[in-house]
Amino acid sequence: MDLTQIYNTGYEIIFTAFSGILTAQIIKCFVFLIIKRKLDVRLFTTTGGMPSSHSAGVMGLSTSVGLINGFSSVEFAIAIGYACIVMYDAAGVRRAAGKQAACLNKIIMDIYKQDLAEAGGKLKELLGHTPMQVFVGAIYGVIYGIVVHNVLSGYVN
Repeated sequence: MDLTQIYNTGYEIIFTAFSGILTAQIIKCFVFLIIKRKLDVRLFTTTGGMPSSHSAGVMGLSTSVGLINGFSSVEFAIAIGYACIVMYDAAGVRRAAGKQAACLNKIIMDIYKQDLAEAGGKLKELLGHTPMQVFVGAIYGVIYGIVVHNVLSGYVN
C-alpha cells in the first residue's frame, strides 16, 4: 500500500491518530531535555507531561475525520465528543489520581520509614496533565492532522 491509497480513507485517520501520539511523545522528551537539561527516554513510554499525547492523538483523529467526512458530519460529532471525554479525563480524573498517589506515597514513606518496597513499591504519580498540557496537545493534534492531510493530498495530486 502506498501513500496515495490511504488519502481520504479510514487509514489516514488511524495513521494521523497514532503517529500524532508517537510524535507528541517524542516532543515530550525534547521539551524535558530543553527544560531540565537532561535526556530521559523513559518519558517516551509514560503518561503525563508536555504536550499531552492523548490530546494530540484524539484531536488529530477528530481533525482528520472532519477534513475527510466534513465538519458537520455525524462521524466528526462522534470523534469530537470522544476527544472531549479523553481530554477531560487527562486533565481531571487522571490528574487527581496522580495527586492522590503522591499523598499516599508520602504517607507510606512516613509509616515505613523510607522503605517503599515493604509497602509494595512507590505509586506512579505522573498520571494526568495540567490544563495547559492538554491544550497544547490539542492544538498540536489539530495542526498535525491538517499537515498530514495536506502532505498526503500532495502525493495524490
